Amino acid sequence: MGSTITQKIIAAHSGGKAVKAGDFVYADVDIALGNDITAPIGIHEFKAAGFKKVFDKTKVVLVPDHFTPNKDIKSAEQSKILRDFAREQGLTHYWEVGRVGVEHALLPEQGVVVPGDLIIGADSHTCTYGAIGAFATGMGSTDFAGAMASGKVWLRVPESMKFVFKGKRRRWVGGKDFILATIGKIGVSGALYRSMEFVGDAITELPMDDRLTMCNMAIEAGAKNGVVAFDKVTQEYETGRAERKWKVYQSDADAVYVETYEFDASKLPPMVACPHLPENVKPAAQLSDISIDQVVIGSCTNGRISDLRIAAEILKGRKTHKNVRLIVLPATPDIWRQAMDEGLYAIFTDADAVIGPPTCGPCLGGHMGILAAGERAIATTNRNFVGRMGHPKSEVYLSNPAVAAASAVTGVITDPDNL
Repeated sequence: MGSTITQKIIAAHSGGKAVKAGDFVYADVDIALGNDITAPIGIHEFKAAGFKKVFDKTKVVLVPDHFTPNKDIKSAEQSKILRDFAREQGLTHYWEVGRVGVEHALLPEQGVVVPGDLIIGADSHTCTYGAIGAFATGMGSTDFAGAMASGKVWLRVPESMKFVFKGKRRRWVGGKDFILATIGKIGVSGALYRSMEFVGDAITELPMDDRLTMCNMAIEAGAKNGVVAFDKVTQEYETGRAERKWKVYQSDADAVYVETYEFDASKLPPMVACPHLPENVKPAAQLSDISIDQVVIGSCTNGRISDLRIAAEILKGRKTHKNVRLIVLPATPDIWRQAMDEGLYAIFTDADAVIGPPTCGPCLGGHMGILAAGERAIATTNRNFVGRMGHPKSEVYLSNPAVAAASAVTGVITDPDNL
């Protein structure tokens, strides 16, 4: 019986012997990640347990991205805990404001995570890094504290599910639509503690930014991780970027999958997740009677340069609807600068958008775009739970950047083909 990519990576990090679904292992960690919400708890527990030094100062990563630039005294104090600990420990990977970006866009971009890695993060969307052929999963702050001290983590090997995407995708359809269609099919618990492996010719043709989007939202189906096999797209992305040598793992032809789902990419339209769960998915074209107050383009899901280019293509020569607030947040400083150099900011500002710094901000209802009672937003973010972006009586719709931009223009949820 063969093994999946996920099983092979876990096996390689826990003694080298083959593992199967359900096995319990104690695995070596390549990267342990925390942010300004989760890391302070981990740092407290690390010190309370009497630990003095992290296991490897090059492998513990701290990213202050959720409430930065700091919005108030409490968030400033949270960030200071990270800053002081990073200096005390001499951490290689800590970024201050002006250099910091949204963690799950920043780490792949900077080559901190590489194919074949085993990565744990005190943030649920750590599963993003599966797009480069790594095993990456989110954990709690105390797990993060243990990993910082020992360089190891306890795991149960997940079962694997296969998601096959075939055919040529339509214009304005990308990774966000693929993953929303998937979650709409299986539900928010459909992959609970399982590995979601994305394959097929439509995945092979998918750019890295879109793959990162898909794996980012694996957690929204309850998954332990999402993963895409290393291929020429991965090779091109990692070459000249990766900080370390990588290792390639591929699933065996006789690997076992508990379930397999197939999708015809050519028939998938732009999709939208309606309140208040990512599984409540409908085609954008069916929601044209839904008016909106705010549009957010950004986050660890869709704040990369390709996302901004798509939004700019829609917005060029157009204006944001008079009743809509349009917020654009590039995910990292490099993306911010590239968008400026490409002239995208002229398009956004001509369209009456506001451009902000790299931050998680509105995605978690933190700052930079909070919703009041009765307000409705469409966002390129990853969650639309009750109160996610502000007041419990507000609503959040999730979409790709093309739908978000088109909706900003019309003031109602809009399929770009109908703009």
